[in-house]
Amino acid sequence: MSRMSFNEGNWRKDPCFKALCKALAECKDAGEVADFLRDVGTLTELKAWSERFEVAKMVAKGKTYREIMEETGASTTTVTRVARFLTGGEGGYRRSIKTHQHHSSPQVSHARHHHEAHSREETLASMS
Repeated sequence: MSRMSFNEGNWRKDPCFKALCKALAECKDAGEVADFLRDVGTLTELKAWSERFEVAKMVAKGKTYREIMEETGASTTTVTRVARFLTGGEGGYRRSIKTHQHHSSPQVSHARHHHEAHSREETLASMS
């Protein structure tokens, strides 16, 4: 097992992570991916990954953070983190949900502006 640290600067170079990615890429279909993921992850981890992907799709569609939290049960932290990676991550979410790869895609940009407006409304309401 690799003893090198696993951090933002070197995670792609980690031999164990590279082997995991290769194993996923070698799966022939969604069923094989599901089988592999079930063997690798706990049900809690699978649920968390599934929830994050659903949140990403909802953010890209322009739903407010509040709507997303109510519909999925995701925490504010999860929704915020997913939105951050959707707009500024490695591009995995964007490619997977078929949004434009540019950071200013109309859907993601709309979602960000929609959230900012919604947050301002909530802040003003809480100050009243």
